[in-house]
Amino acid sequence: MSDPSSSACAAHAMRQAAMVPAFPDLEGRHPCFSTTAEGHAKAARLHLPVSPACNIACAFCRRDFNRVEHRPGVAARLLTPEDAVGVVERAVRLIPNLAVVGIAGPGDPLASHHAIATFGRIHARWPDLTLCVSTNGLMLPARVGELRAAGVTTLTVTVNAVDAAIQAQITPKLAWERRRLDGVEAAHRLIANQLDGIARAAELGFTIKINTVLIPTVNDHHIGDIAAAVAGAGARMINIIPLIPEHHLKHLPEPTFVERHKARAAAAAHLKVFTHCQRCRADAAGVPGLSDYTPELYGDDLVAEPTFSHG
Repeated sequence: MSDPSSSACAAHAMRQAAMVPAFPDLEGRHPCFSTTAEGHAKAARLHLPVSPACNIACAFCRRDFNRVEHRPGVAARLLTPEDAVGVVERAVRLIPNLAVVGIAGPGDPLASHHAIATFGRIHARWPDLTLCVSTNGLMLPARVGELRAAGVTTLTVTVNAVDAAIQAQITPKLAWERRRLDGVEAAHRLIANQLDGIARAAELGFTIKINTVLIPTVNDHHIGDIAAAVAGAGARMINIIPLIPEHHLKHLPEPTFVERHKARAAAAAHLKVFTHCQRCRADAAGVPGLSDYTPELYGDDLVAEPTFSHG
């Protein structure tokens, strides 16, 4: 018969371990890499929507331009690298606790040259800002050196499966070396490139977080396997993002609280789990969930490209 006091002590120890920062140097300086709620709320970040194209087609992803939806893949407009520098200049004056400039869409930052060109310009002018990129990882092995040279130090890779049969349901097609790959062939290529890219980034000293979209009936039983694989490649934190039922997966339910808890517990056996995600827009500005400077930074007087390619 188990000792209740021992179980309580074990639970307390787990809670205490969860409060230990995964990245002490970023705690309170990068909201998306801070373990505690206090650290998450201290620093502001700015997302620059400069990435015009995506090289994979995810079943849950519906990218759009509007001012009302608060989710990834959405921005008010697309910026050129030149426009983006002007936005950072405004943001530095407007947001007193701005610490991070990231690029997370609306397409994939490594599917075109725009993100890396933007990072290079920003790092040259504001070397103290932490630069962050969020990518699907398909082009990460080929471009991770360019990211490092442009001053990027923090990296998020979205990995939704490490089993090709599961991944094929989530990303049924992609563009690779000027040709289209479908189904399991596409899945094998994406998974291989993601794990290779994470390993190369770890060797170069990047701080690496994983985003995983929790999809009921598709990958909800697979979260521990994902966490184990990416931890083995060099990642140190994972963010479990509940599915927003959209696009080709609009028929599925959003994960319940219990399903989210089980997924986080499975991931926690291998990685520190990030729990403060606000599912930010590609043009978000401010402290996630607490302040929003997007309207001031992306006003109607800012001239930029109106559209982008869906790849």
